[in-house]
Order: sequence, then structure tokens, then C-alpha cells
Amino acid sequence: MAKQRPITRPLGFVVPIVALAGAVAGLFVGTANDASLTGVLIGAAGTAILAALFLTLFPKQRPAFWLSTALFALLGLLLASIPGAVIGALFGAFFGWFTFWLGTGRYRDRLPPYTSAGQVLWHYTFRVICGAIFIFLITPIIVVMPLSFNAEDFFTFTPEMLRFDPEGYSLKHYRDFLTNSDWQNALWNSVTIAPVATLLSVGFGTLAAIGLSQPHVPFRRAIMAILISPMIVPLIISAAGMYFFYSRIGLQGTYLGVVLAHAALGIPFVIITVTATLVGFDRSLTRAAANMGANPITTFFRVQMPLILPGVISGGLFAFITSFDEVVVVLFVGSAGQKTLPWQMFIGLREQISPTILAVATILVGISILLLATVEMLRRRSERLRGLSPA
Repeated sequence: MAKQRPITRPLGFVVPIVALAGAVAGLFVGTANDASLTGVLIGAAGTAILAALFLTLFPKQRPAFWLSTALFALLGLLLASIPGAVIGALFGAFFGWFTFWLGTGRYRDRLPPYTSAGQVLWHYTFRVICGAIFIFLITPIIVVMPLSFNAEDFFTFTPEMLRFDPEGYSLKHYRDFLTNSDWQNALWNSVTIAPVATLLSVGFGTLAAIGLSQPHVPFRRAIMAILISPMIVPLIISAAGMYFFYSRIGLQGTYLGVVLAHAALGIPFVIITVTATLVGFDRSLTRAAANMGANPITTFFRVQMPLILPGVISGGLFAFITSFDEVVVVLFVGSAGQKTLPWQMFIGLREQISPTILAVATILVGISILLLATVEMLRRRSERLRGLSPA
């Protein structure tokens, strides 16, 4: 808990803002109970009254914080049992903190003292908008994760899950994924296709990026546009084009055809990331290596590659994710023998309605988070190597 400060802001400033936040919270709660307008009105009025009482009766934040948490938890318990109590406690803790954060003027602590009221308003409005967009994007992913532990073969939360009853949760869908031959064959296909496609993407994409970074290459912009076109052209068009082309040369329905198709989709990501890394590359290093007698291959692997390696690995990770998650192209180019994990998930939605999809989706989300975290670490390392950020 932050060090207590005296109340410096008038009620006429704090209460309307708290009421607005309460109206937003009431909207979510009311919508869940088919009473949106009622939830907005009760949320705004209730939080406004509590804010006025807290700032008037409680000189310190801590008692008001815990009282707010307890009141909202009790209200949630009455409305929606244990899950409601948990959510209510979170709401109560927020409003208990938010009221005093405004009332004591702590919202200005990290802003310059000369900031005007309008600038303060825009500062926090912009962050609220960004937070709302983030929640809108991340909520579908978050919902999938607890559903993957559903003890029933449903795609919705059961009453047992909502009550946090242990009988409502199970690992049956994960066991099905690990023991079902269809899922294991699809996983094996993805594991054997994605790494090879990634290696091809990294090799061709890195060479293309280095070549296009040379100032003497003619038509660089046109060539770059052509090479990154698979990332721009709608995927269904690329898939149809690959199908007709591969069927003429005998690659349609083969392992090599799927690998080459996925490599073509991953090359643009490698080109973009490596090109961005080469922007800050000091070309005097390669000239110095040449003056010392190093041939172009030695210069590339001993001088240039260590410095652009973060960009190469980042591009490779994006290419791997693209290949591992891709389903449209493999439907056109592959056959039943190349059925990948996303393809099996598509079949599970279209034909079987298998809840195992939720378990697989949760695993893929975890893998994607690890890969993106790795990309971020490499990006920061690349910035340090180029002197763009402190060590």
C-alpha cells in the first residue's frame, strides 16, 4: 500500500470519475445478468456513494480499501456464488484504490508538474483506450484456456466450472490429444514440416535481405515487393495459385510441396526482420575484414552473421509460427498424408466438434507466447548490439 497522503482533490472532481468507472463495471455485470441499463445505473450510483463516503469518513486508505473489497465480494457472493465473490473482490479492491488514487492526486506523480488538465486527461484516456483494445483482443484467448479443462464435452462453461467444483474440471481432453492417433499423426506432420520450411525460409530470406541491402542492386524496391507479396496477397489466392502450379509439376499432395509452400509464406517475415537489422549494420566492418584478407564467406560468417543473428532468429521464429499455424495452403497443396495440426483442428470443428481442439489451442497459445517472448529478447539484444539501447 502506498504511503498515505491527505485528500487534496474535491469530491466534485473525484466522484464523477469514480461513477464513470463504476458504470463501466456495472455494464459488464448487468450484461451478464441480462440487465445492462440497470447494471450501469446501479454501478454508477453505488460507486459514487461509496467514493463520497470513503473520502469523507476515512482519513486513511487502508480501512476503506479492505471495506470496499469486502463489500463487493459479499455482493458478488450473493449474485453469483464463489466466482462472483472473486470478481467482486477484484472490483472492490480496484475502486478502493482508485478512489484514493484520485483523491490524493497521485495520478500526477509521474507526469511533469507543468502538465495541463487537458494533457492529463488525454494521457490517461489514451491508456484506457489501449487497455480496452488489449482486453478485446486477448479475451477470446483467455476464455479458451479454462474451457480446455472442462470435464464435459462442451464448448461452454458448465455450472460445476462456474462454482469452481473440482468435478467440473478434468485433463481428459489433454489425454485424448496425447493418446489419439489422429492428433499424434497431425502433430508429427507439423513437427516434421515446420522446421524444414523454417530452415528454407531463413536461408533464402537472409540471402535475399543481404542482397537487397546492397546499394548497387537495380530494381531493389520492385524485387522487395515481389518477395514479400505472399504476406500481402490474400492467402486463399496464394493457396489456389500454388495448387494449380504444384499440380502441373507433380508436387501437389507431397511432403516437399507442403514444405516449399510454407517456406514461400515464411520468407517475407525473414526478409523484413533481417532487413530491419541490416539498417543499423556498420558496413565498414566488412570492408575492414576484406582488407585483412578474409574472403566473402568468412566475412559473412565471422563478422556479419553474429551481428544480424538476432534478426535472423526472429525471422525464423515468425516463419516457424506461420508454418506451424497455417491451414489454408496445406488444404490445397497437401493430402491426407500431410494432415497438420491446424488441419486436424479444422476437421474437429467441421465434422466431429471435438473439445480436444481447446486443449490443442491452449498448447499452441503457450508455444506462441514462448516464441514471442524469445523474439522480444532477441530484439532487445539486437538494439544493445547496435547501441540503440543501454546495456
